[in-house]
Amino acid sequence: MGESTIETQQDATRPLRDDIRFLGGVLGDTIRDHEGPEVFDLIERVRIEAFRVRREEVGRSAVAEMLDGVDIVVALPLIRAFSYFVLLANLAEDIQRDRRRAAHETAGEPPQDSSLAATYRKLDAAALDGDRVADLLADALVSPVITAHPTETRRRTVFDVQTRITELMRLRQRYSETERERADFEQQIRRQVLSLWHTALIRLARLRIQDEISVGLRYYDITLFDVIPAINAEVRAALRSRWPGVELLRRPILRPGSWIGGDRDGNPYVNADVVRQAAYRAAAVAFGRYLHELVELEKSLSLSARLVAVTPEVAALAATGYRDPATHADEPYRRALHHIRGRVTATAEAALGEVPPGGLDVGARPYPTPQAVLDDLDAVDASLRGSGDDLLADDRLARLRHAVETFGFHLQGLDMRQNSEVHEQVVTELLAWAGVHPDYASLSEAQRVQLLAAELRTRRPLLGPHARLSELAVKELDIVRAARDVVAVLGAEAVPSYVISMCTSVSDLLEAALLLKEGGLLDPGEPDGQPSCAVGIVPLFETIEDLGAGAATLAAALDVPVYRELVTAQGMRQEVMLGYSDSNKDGGYLAANWALYRAELDLVEVARKTGIRLRLFHGRGGTVGRGGGRSYDALLAQPAGAVRGSLRLTEQGEVIAAKYAEPGAAHRNLESLIAGTLESTLLDVEGLGPDAEPSYDIMDDLAERARAAYAHLVHDTPGFVEYFRQSTPVAEVGDLNIGSRPASRKPTNSVADLRAIPWVMSWSQARVMLPGWYGTGTALEQWIGGDPERLATLADLYRRWPFFRTVLSNLAQVMAKSDLDIAARYAELVDDVALREQIFGMIRDEHARTIRMHAAITGNDHLLADNPSLAESIHNRFPYLEPLNQMQVELLRRLRAGDDSELVRRGILLTMNGLATALRNSG
Repeated sequence: MGESTIETQQDATRPLRDDIRFLGGVLGDTIRDHEGPEVFDLIERVRIEAFRVRREEVGRSAVAEMLDGVDIVVALPLIRAFSYFVLLANLAEDIQRDRRRAAHETAGEPPQDSSLAATYRKLDAAALDGDRVADLLADALVSPVITAHPTETRRRTVFDVQTRITELMRLRQRYSETERERADFEQQIRRQVLSLWHTALIRLARLRIQDEISVGLRYYDITLFDVIPAINAEVRAALRSRWPGVELLRRPILRPGSWIGGDRDGNPYVNADVVRQAAYRAAAVAFGRYLHELVELEKSLSLSARLVAVTPEVAALAATGYRDPATHADEPYRRALHHIRGRVTATAEAALGEVPPGGLDVGARPYPTPQAVLDDLDAVDASLRGSGDDLLADDRLARLRHAVETFGFHLQGLDMRQNSEVHEQVVTELLAWAGVHPDYASLSEAQRVQLLAAELRTRRPLLGPHARLSELAVKELDIVRAARDVVAVLGAEAVPSYVISMCTSVSDLLEAALLLKEGGLLDPGEPDGQPSCAVGIVPLFETIEDLGAGAATLAAALDVPVYRELVTAQGMRQEVMLGYSDSNKDGGYLAANWALYRAELDLVEVARKTGIRLRLFHGRGGTVGRGGGRSYDALLAQPAGAVRGSLRLTEQGEVIAAKYAEPGAAHRNLESLIAGTLESTLLDVEGLGPDAEPSYDIMDDLAERARAAYAHLVHDTPGFVEYFRQSTPVAEVGDLNIGSRPASRKPTNSVADLRAIPWVMSWSQARVMLPGWYGTGTALEQWIGGDPERLATLADLYRRWPFFRTVLSNLAQVMAKSDLDIAARYAELVDDVALREQIFGMIRDEHARTIRMHAAITGNDHLLADNPSLAESIHNRFPYLEPLNQMQVELLRRLRAGDDSELVRRGILLTMNGLATALRNSG
């Protein structure tokens, strides 16, 4: 690689190698001390042999032969050992990334892409018009939405210990000036590793939805409550300084959301009580932090009226701060903040039914809105600045003001989501009970739309107090009413969106609207007025067909006057969600990615013609097979006009911890989202110019070929589902207890009904990674057809077009984690030899074909030539993956041969946990 401007690559990675060696040694000592020398020696022999396999000194069967027939009692600590080796290696890599980033900054090198500093440089160079910037950012929003999609296999306890080890490793690095200090840190690390070794890796019971709510909210205490408001303030100041004549970002750009407790699509455990718990527990986090900050401000702002003057506004607040006028009589800020704390306490008590910690129950009036709180805090801020005390105003008070502006009373927006099929069932029942129509389900689409549009105009409810409904209908209406109550207490931002899964028609949108009307969230308006809805109605287009028809569906909905009026009441804003997971499972990697791009192009055109402000909500998962990959790159790969300053995206499973468990990581990831949003909105990043339409035509052709190749294997090959079930641990994924939702929407053997997460996770465990690449090689090879000019065309698109470059880059990342030699071992689990040879042969051939095509188009001699850090990471963790995969195959074989013991099942689950940790984004 040559010498970098900072130091050689070998010098740069030496600290990482030292950290891995140190942590591995500590873990080894722990295993020897607590499992005995025989177990330790076996683990060490397997580890050494795995390194020899990596160096190609021995064949791939070497490790498998060592583990063949190993006693399960010995196998369990061996699996745990390699799982913890991987976990500690991940930790060391995270520290190394921070170390390299600091070296980069210290060397004074230019800011890296995906940082806001780099984005500001690009904006400065573009010399953009302020009014144009204001128009494009008028509806600015970047909203990461945390979901409970179950791909995070680590227990919270394990995560907490890992966090403590990380902190100690950083302290060891920074403050070990003497041997004594270093020895002290190392002893503390040994204690934590010992605690880790004695902590169970897998859960005994499946997570409850209440547990998932707690897990989601803990990231606010760890990072988000501090990081998000700070970034909002930073971005607003940076943009306003560049265009001082324009009031940019009137509202904070970063506003987080959640699906945990509101997403009931396929989750029978979400009910009205859960919705209330999710919303009010989030509010409790916000109020608790506000009260804590107010207590600290009361302590610190001890300025005396004998020494500083205050504004009349602060004097008025101070006059009612304490019941006893003599208390802090000459300390107006303390008295004013005491008054504010009393009112915030009253607000929290009115919303939550209890006084949070730090509360001040003095019988004060509740604040009616978050803005009212902010007005009082702004008065304190203005008074401090008026007396020249900006240093004080810019500290804790500023952080509290930014937090209140960002989080309000609700902390995060809780989306509702349900499948369109459920809406149809419930609406059919409601209309029949009310005597509107005896069999709504039998109507044509045009008849449904006509009936629903008329119902949305009338103020008459469909149900009376004595209506007798099915359990499903009662549950669905109770959930909507619970959301109505939350909005009434915490404000409209508490429940911003109602998402309709598998939305295929206008009636799907109107059915949801009717349920919102019946539940009290949609107001039909006065006879001569317009309807309005407290929440946005959001279609989710998921399959290839639905993505293709999505723009037409939206245009048709906007042609229905009552729906158009609802969008008008939302400020002409229409949110549309795009499903990455199901489209991939439906049509394969390349076809799904292009279907999403095409859908966005068509939706942007509908928005242009109809005058609406389009906001896209990207339902991305952690893996490439579910829309994963670097968020910054994904944003730059969006079509022109698709971002327009505003987007939402899901953050799921293990990705949440990877991005938001540590303040530095949280700041970088949120910063990259805003950087990508600003660049995609304000700059021409597509880069195709007049070549756009011909390039789109090429992709249309490639996508159709890729989909056909994928369908030939997944949907059309007899026995494929049986092969999948026997050659992967899909049957065991549901036993991991990593989420509250069932693994399948319906109890069938259909790939279509299997949830995308177990589909992707199972292929990842078996190291095939099929959802992230299959079909692409065939499409590229067929289209090129040996024609050098066509190959040159694709190579040119790879260089110029961020979308095509990102598609191939993400494909390369996932293929680099695949291992068809290991996959062949899993294929041996398939009983039918002919079926095994046929399907694995197809997979093996397509894998080789795809690698060849990637090399031909990119000019790279290996998959990760453009991502050396990931290449190094995969190389480093190979010796830990090898034993885990080989052990998993061995135990699956035993289980399927009839050894259904608890220890064998536990061993399989442990290998799944370890592999998911090693692969880092496995579902």
